[in-house]
Amino acid sequence: MIGAVDIGGTKIAVGMVNDNGQVLSRKETPTDTKSYANGLAAIASMLRETARTAGVEFTGIGIGSTGPVDPFSGKFGEVDFLPGWRGQNPGADLAHMFNVRVALENDADAAALAEAGWGAGKNKSRLIYVTVGTGIGGGIVFDGRLYRGVDGSHPELGHQVIDPSGPLCSCGYRGCWESLASGPAMVAWLEGNAPAEYPHRKHLTAKRICQLAQEDDTLARQAVEREAYYMGLGLANLVNLFAPDVIVLSGSVMKSAALFLDGIRRVICRGCRFVPFEKTEIALASLGEDTNLIGAARVWHDRFRRGDSNAS
Repeated sequence: MIGAVDIGGTKIAVGMVNDNGQVLSRKETPTDTKSYANGLAAIASMLRETARTAGVEFTGIGIGSTGPVDPFSGKFGEVDFLPGWRGQNPGADLAHMFNVRVALENDADAAALAEAGWGAGKNKSRLIYVTVGTGIGGGIVFDGRLYRGVDGSHPELGHQVIDPSGPLCSCGYRGCWESLASGPAMVAWLEGNAPAEYPHRKHLTAKRICQLAQEDDTLARQAVEREAYYMGLGLANLVNLFAPDVIVLSGSVMKSAALFLDGIRRVICRGCRFVPFEKTEIALASLGEDTNLIGAARVWHDRFRRGDSNAS
């Protein structure tokens, strides 16, 4: 039984997850972005409470977290969304508090491990997980192992440049995949192209654009077609580079995946003829709303069941 912790910029979720990837109990609270001490205390309290609710004792803690984290030291880097947590070490602190081993990963890597082990990528050798929401991120799992870059770094899939004349991205480049195909990118494009009298400007979100497209709003349909095109370009790059067995799509924008999938597949078909693109499955994440908690538990299994030489 693993105590799973999902740390996000707006909420922290904690639950008990068994060896089959089932969440037996869960609890969440808003993230105190400025006070690490308050956040740590909340995590500890929720671990105890969810263990009591499930009637279990947990034997380890797995953490999936937003932002740059060091997976082996358990320490936070320069996490923009959590200014009070920078340089703190929840891995070491929770290990000390509960006397169990703790494993921490970036939340996208955690979700990739979950889908590879217990979800849409089960029994697949090469999986790429892509999440599309406020930003675009993901993780890569090959032969059951999480791919790490130099110094254990996390690959930034969303910052591949698709169009160097495109919108300015937060990373400093123009035309990154994230700046063209994330939820806010959909909103920015529609707002920039809508006439002054467009009736749906207020409270516009990617979700609302998808709803309007289903209602046959012309501009929203154009935004959806553009989203499918740019999502397809980014995914085509991944297919050409890695020729994976499966790409698993997740995130808030992909809750409307039915609007995009045909367009995405057309782009991949046009640009990936030198690899067997037809053998790469484009699948939707299968673990539901608890993907991040299940991923956090999978982090622990991946690290310690495999005896990772870098684990501490």
